[in-house]
Amino acid sequence: MPRSRNSRPRRRRGLSKSRVMSHRQCPKRLWLETYRPDLAEAGGAEAAFAAGHAVGDIAQRLHPGGELIEATSHGEELELTQAALSRRPRRPVYEATFQYDGTLTRADLLLPERRGYRLVEVKAAGSVKPQYLEDVAIQAWVMENAGLAPRHIEIGHVDTGFVYPGGEVYDGLLAYENVKREVRSLVGDVPKWVRSARRTLAGDEPAIEPGPHCSKPYDCPFQGYCIGEPEPGTYPLSDLPRGGKVARELETDGYEDLRDVPPERLSSARHRLVHRAVNAGEAVFMPEAGQILRRLGWPRRYLDFETLQFAVPIWAGTRPYQQVPFQWSCHVESRRGKVHHHEFLAEAGEDPRRAFAESLVDVLGDDDGPIFVYYAAFERSRMEELAESFPDLAPALEAAIARLVDLHPLVREHYYHPGQHGSWSLKAVLPAIAPELDYGELKISAGGMAAESYRKLLEPELDEAEAAGIRAALREYCQRDTYALVRIARFLQGKEGP
Repeated sequence: MPRSRNSRPRRRRGLSKSRVMSHRQCPKRLWLETYRPDLAEAGGAEAAFAAGHAVGDIAQRLHPGGELIEATSHGEELELTQAALSRRPRRPVYEATFQYDGTLTRADLLLPERRGYRLVEVKAAGSVKPQYLEDVAIQAWVMENAGLAPRHIEIGHVDTGFVYPGGEVYDGLLAYENVKREVRSLVGDVPKWVRSARRTLAGDEPAIEPGPHCSKPYDCPFQGYCIGEPEPGTYPLSDLPRGGKVARELETDGYEDLRDVPPERLSSARHRLVHRAVNAGEAVFMPEAGQILRRLGWPRRYLDFETLQFAVPIWAGTRPYQQVPFQWSCHVESRRGKVHHHEFLAEAGEDPRRAFAESLVDVLGDDDGPIFVYYAAFERSRMEELAESFPDLAPALEAAIARLVDLHPLVREHYYHPGQHGSWSLKAVLPAIAPELDYGELKISAGGMAAESYRKLLEPELDEAEAAGIRAALREYCQRDTYALVRIARFLQGKEGP
């Protein structure tokens, strides 16, 4: 829900390319970044920054012999840039800094050509996205007005088809796209963007309601502040899963709480299920789910993978942003209800895929019992990739793929608790079904945290005690995920307790 507006003294503030881009997404985001950065939520920014830094380092290595602009102040950066550009013979310049009309930019790569420089903006993404063109237009506008108009303008992005051959050889990691024409068509708009950003910063906090701009083109770190928590006992229209259009129509008609919406206004079966539950004030459960599960055989396995990805691959034979599996957990349940846990966590350093696949094949066996997962597309894709990489294990992996049973759609179609607030993620469903399985008590409580924790294990300077603690936390988290599947499957069949 919207908050009261804050006031700030009206004074001119410096801008950067990133701040102008924040304003392009949402003026309120720029205002909060400037005056209330304490309201930002921690998210995936650290991982995105690391990916960008890694790709930037490779870009410099692919264009060697250059000069990196590093200084402790913007003024010194500007001076060093001008000095680097005036040297003969000319060399590539990394992080060249320019300023015009109080707006600061840094160029990832300035590559000398016969009659000028080629500007390359380096992005860690796998393609050129529309917002990148605006980003580079700001940069080109500042540079031109500061006295250096680039002759060619390109975006260098990660080529996701690149396969790392090993040996620190990254030729081909980046693909370059000429965007000069697109950028030139936008440069004339940049002064308006800058003036608009300045007007926002000179005023009070903008009164902007949450909407699609909160996550496009980037997830805004101030969403928690702007949206707020629903008041206890209320069910906002945003609880309708994938119901943005319907929610906007209902809001236009004056509805705020989902319970007040007439049932006939909801045509989706899933929306009607949510509506029934919030009006009943308790879970809605359809027993057909249990009937489906009881028809399946034994033994039953409950499986979960943890993976990590790199913008710059570090293991030979892997691609940028390939999901590399490093850990699995599997609970095995017999017909009599006995449950045994098995697990694998790769040793840090070496490519984990072969050991992961071999141990996985061993635990999944060659019987025809179901293998339960949550969001089967993820585990299926990883197993298909492993089968492609290791043909000798392909028959066993392909046989296991055929046995996968996805609990997610089964839960989604047959169960909903008002506390889920429109989500059927494992961590949204579990508190109602098995509240004692609280992820909040774990040191690692989400897949992103697991990936970052394993990434830390790859750091050579990590001491043994800290590494042991991380490995224990990873095992506990992954085991919790698969035991949660056991509990959900038993609940759907009407079985009580662990």
